[in-house]
Amino acid sequence: MFITQAFAATAATPGAAVNKVFPPFDSSTFASQLFWLAITFGALYYVLSKIALPRVTKILETRRARISGDLDAAIAAKKSADEAGAAYEKSLADAKATSQKNVQTLRDKLAAEADARRKTLEADLNSKLAAAEEKIGVMKVQAMSNVSAIAADAAAAIVRQISGRDADRKLIEDAVKG
Repeated sequence: MFITQAFAATAATPGAAVNKVFPPFDSSTFASQLFWLAITFGALYYVLSKIALPRVTKILETRRARISGDLDAAIAAKKSADEAGAAYEKSLADAKATSQKNVQTLRDKLAAEADARRKTLEADLNSKLAAAEEKIGVMKVQAMSNVSAIAADAAAAIVRQISGRDADRKLIEDAVKG
């Protein structure tokens, strides 16, 4: 409703319908419009070329330099990381080789010690075995000598039991030995 009243008020104003040309298209104002267009365009061009564009150019160059520097730093860091990785791999391989060498040396040393201990034990056991065999031989000889005496005693006891009298010890010992 308010809009219709405002439209009715402007339409009812006398002299409003006299000038029906849109002002920018009015040919009587072209010269002044072109003059102000040239001044505005010149001022805008001057402000952009002397103030805004140098700042934008400087910002772009700074950004380009920063990006370039960051790329160079990234390349250097990658190269450094690759070198560190290669050094790590080399040190790891060296450590593995050293540890394998140490393990092999220790294995050889322990095998040599075990072999020496085995030989010592074998020699000790062989000497104990020889001593035991010698002792067994001595005991066998003693047992065999006692067997003759036991046999003679048994024969004398048998003769005494059967005959009731003691037999000649010399004859019994000769009979057992023969």
